[in-house]
Amino acid sequence: MSEQIIGLQDWFDSPAGAYLLAWEQAQFDAAVADLFGYHALQLGVPSLQALRANRMPHRWLALQDVPEAGSPQLAVADFLTDFTALPFPANSIDLLVLPHALEFSADPHAALREVERVLVPEGRVLICGLNPASLWGWRQQRSRWWQRWSGVGAFLPEWGGLIGYWRLRDWLRLLSFEVEVGRFGCYRPALDSPDWLRRWEWMDRLGRRWWPIFGAAYFLVATKRVRGIRLMGSVRRPAAKRKVAAVPVARQGRVGLDELPAKNP
Repeated sequence: MSEQIIGLQDWFDSPAGAYLLAWEQAQFDAAVADLFGYHALQLGVPSLQALRANRMPHRWLALQDVPEAGSPQLAVADFLTDFTALPFPANSIDLLVLPHALEFSADPHAALREVERVLVPEGRVLICGLNPASLWGWRQQRSRWWQRWSGVGAFLPEWGGLIGYWRLRDWLRLLSFEVEVGRFGCYRPALDSPDWLRRWEWMDRLGRRWWPIFGAAYFLVATKRVRGIRLMGSVRRPAAKRKVAAVPVARQGRVGLDELPAKNP
C-alpha cells in the first residue's frame, strides 16, 4: 500500500481539523478579550487567529518554518523565528499564545523557558494542545503502529510529540507560572467524515460532565509570577516618636468683670 502524506494545513482543512480549530478559536476569543497591555505574540498555526479579539496595539504572528512559495501563510505571518530563541528582550511581551507550538518544537522545554524570559511579570501565556489520553491520542498512537506495518499514513503523520496536560502543568509550575484556567474539549471520536462528526455531537455535552479530562484538546491560561524580596536579619528600625501631650496654658492679664463667675443669689 502506498504511503499517505497529510500536511498540517491540509489536515486543518479536513472535517476533524475544522472541528478542532472551531473549539480552540472560541477558547482564545473568550480568553484574550479582556487582557490588556501593549505587545502580544502568537507562535505558529496561522489558521487560528488567536489574537483577533484582543485590543493590544501591537500584535504579531511568528512562524518557525519557512512557508512554501505562494502559500497564504506568507500574507499573514509577520516574521520567522526559532521558538527557542525569540528576538525580544527580557520582560517585554505582555501576552503570548502558543497554539500547538510546543508540540511542533524540537525542544519544548527550551521554548517554555524562552516564553518565561520574554514575558513581563504578571504576563500571561495561553497554550492549547492535543491530549494523548483521549480517543484522538489513542488513534494517533495506533495509526503510527499501523503505519510501520502497512505503510499507510497516520491520523496526524506530521504532528509533533503530544504533551500531556498534567505534565505541562508541572513544567509551568517549575518556571513559576500559576495556572489560572484549564479546560478540555472535543469529545467526539477521530472521524474523517463530517456527517459522522455531526452524529456524534452529543458526546460533547456528555463528555464535559462524565469524562472531562479525556477531551481530545486542552486549553490553559497561566500567569508569570515574580516573587518579591524581603530583607531579613538585624535591620535597625527607626525609633518611634514620643507623642507629647498638650498642656493647657493659664491666661495672663487681668480678668474682666464680665468673665467673673456669677454669685448665687
